[in-house]
Amino acid sequence: TNPGFVVRITQSGLDYAQQQGIAVLEKKLASVKLPDISGDSRIKVLGKVYYELSRLDLSGFHLPYSRISLVPNVGLKVSIANAFAKVKGNWRVKLRIIRAHGSFDLTVENTNIDIILRLGNDASGKPTVDTSGCSTRISKVRVRFSGRFGWFYNLFHKVIESKIRKIMEGKVDFLGHVALVHAFVPCFTVTARIDAIAGVDYSLVAPPTASAQSLDVAMKGEFFFMANRSAVPFTPLALTLPPDHDRMVYFAASSYFFNTASFVYHEAGALIFEITDSMITKGTNFHLDTTTFSAFVPQLEGLYPNMRMKFRLFTPSPPFLSIGPEGVSFYPVVDIQAYAILPNSSLVPLFLVSLV
Repeated sequence: TNPGFVVRITQSGLDYAQQQGIAVLEKKLASVKLPDISGDSRIKVLGKVYYELSRLDLSGFHLPYSRISLVPNVGLKVSIANAFAKVKGNWRVKLRIIRAHGSFDLTVENTNIDIILRLGNDASGKPTVDTSGCSTRISKVRVRFSGRFGWFYNLFHKVIESKIRKIMEGKVDFLGHVALVHAFVPCFTVTARIDAIAGVDYSLVAPPTASAQSLDVAMKGEFFFMANRSAVPFTPLALTLPPDHDRMVYFAASSYFFNTASFVYHEAGALIFEITDSMITKGTNFHLDTTTFSAFVPQLEGLYPNMRMKFRLFTPSPPFLSIGPEGVSFYPVVDIQAYAILPNSSLVPLFLVSLV
């Protein structure tokens, strides 16, 4: 199916979108819930030590360097470098008859995240996002314990740091995927209500196409009647975009997009307009009455002397628009029916004018 509407996002457009997407990702990652950590570690001379870290609170996740880039024939790649986070919590330790507890501060530094997003669409035309590659690498984790025996806990901090690194890498990997999906596909719907008469269908007719310079999203771009949706009696022509990539975003609309709107509103009887004398600007000498129009149709003054008039404008067929290399062509046919308004408010048809 040919699209009626196409959106092209270039690399510069993605650079702008990255600011919004990374803000969502930071918020999601900051809500990561870390599990309690417990275990044991053997220390020379002292023997086996049992430890527990609880109530871990991730106070923030910051992504200072990030980029969304295009991956031809796949979709997008999200790269994050030098991310860092802070964690606070409580600790407990048991060594023979020694029992101690306190708090700790942890920093996670030099975190690098790479996520490849494969873009597609499902049977209903909704966009889909899958991760074809996702990796998280944390280079440095530092823990500082405080309390009466904080110095003792610092003796085997490397064991704790190693465990926390593995947990954080797994959590960030999963949350990064979830957050990015929510950033790019925010409860996406494929139709929208325009008014009481019409809605627009912008479902995807094909998977988004990624190249080295842009991402093209082909949409149905079709207006439909809200009360009773039915197929329009014409099909969209092929729609291609010129090879331009200088702007952030490009929009392309075919004549199909506009003509489905025209068809729907015409079939619904919405392209009917009435003009009465009350619409004429006050203070002018022109009025919608038979006295004024007898200058053009002399019989009016004799048949319906000094009576108010009303005009009804309507389209006998949907006004179609044509787009081509030579420009935009629009040839509406408009019928204007003139009426005389009798004293009892009933209407008498006077004449019909057809305009092309």
